[in-house]
Amino acid sequence: MLITDHLNGTGLNPLAGPNEAALGKRFVDMTEAYDGQLRDRLRAAASAEGIALADGVYYWVLGPSFETPAEIRAFRALGADAVGMSTVPETIALRHMGVRVVAISGITNLAAGMVAGSALDHAETMTQGSAMADDLARLLARFLDGWTDDA
Repeated sequence: MLITDHLNGTGLNPLAGPNEAALGKRFVDMTEAYDGQLRDRLRAAASAEGIALADGVYYWVLGPSFETPAEIRAFRALGADAVGMSTVPETIALRHMGVRVVAISGITNLAAGMVAGSALDHAETMTQGSAMADDLARLLARFLDGWTDDA
């Protein structure tokens, strides 16, 4: 999934505490946390490689447990398309430093309550993640092919 925006469900922010002015200003504009031009480039790379790439909003949680069905219903009501335990703090920190960001998330399992009678299993998540490795490598290679600083 190409991340178009995110929701921070943790109540945490990597910029909390004293500001490192050498890295960036105190309050970071997150209006376009995920750069539109870079998203377009990634979509084009996916298309060229024949890789299905959905767009969506990523919801950040701390983990390390899977979410409950009620949490998933709440996250969906808030506009989330996927849930994970990474990406958002890194994006905030990079935007603080003025770095353009594009992000993808490998969707490894359906959330709790989406498939009746199925339990979530971390081993299955790892297996599905490994199965995506080749497509991810091809996608990133195409995305970076011909890269210039003004890309």
